[in-house]
Amino acid sequence: MLKKVINIVVLVPLGIVLVLLSVANRQTVTFALNPFNTADRVLSVSAPFFVFLFLAVILGLVLGAAATWFAQGKYRRRARNEASEALKWHREAEKQRSQAEKLAAQASLPSPQN
Repeated sequence: MLKKVINIVVLVPLGIVLVLLSVANRQTVTFALNPFNTADRVLSVSAPFFVFLFLAVILGLVLGAAATWFAQGKYRRRARNEASEALKWHREAEKQRSQAEKLAAQASLPSPQN
């Protein structure tokens, strides 16, 4: 519940700011990748400024998510290793339990009388 409230408090104002910036920056700008000749149309893209703004936000989200995913890799690996070890010990416990049941069943059988 608290996470929802925090998301609403952060994401709603952020969304409002992005919409206001988009409305205010509708003019076409040219994004040039050639620093020596900005008039070169081969390495440039023209679009409304808000398109570049949204692309920058999306790129930041993707890069942040990738950095977080890579940073948490050691924890995911540890969780996988511990899960496989727990499964191994569970199988061993089941094996021991079945052997104990067999021994108990053999011990409870009456021995043959001569």
